[in-house]
Amino acid sequence: MEPATTDVMTFKETADVLRDQEYPTSAAALAAACGDIELDDAGGEDLRTVIARTGADQFASATDATFAVYGALPADAVGRVGYSDRDPDPMGVGTTEPVSF
Repeated sequence: MEPATTDVMTFKETADVLRDQEYPTSAAALAAACGDIELDDAGGEDLRTVIARTGADQFASATDATFAVYGALPADAVGRVGYSDRDPDPMGVGTTEPVSF
């Protein structure tokens, strides 16, 4: 998939683009192939910037590339850090008793 240089993509669409690349590949080759994609909800950053932030030289698979990119996103790209209104609190985290509304 050859994205246009003006594409703004969601994280899911970006994962699809990463999946369509050939692996193993270098970070430089991946950035050249799809680095101009602007990531929606990532403060206007493009994929090239995020790939560089991963610190990886090689990606063995699309899964490796996707997880590395997701891990290198700015904190404000994922909403409230550590927040979930559906998941129970992890073990070992002190919480208050549930409140019934």
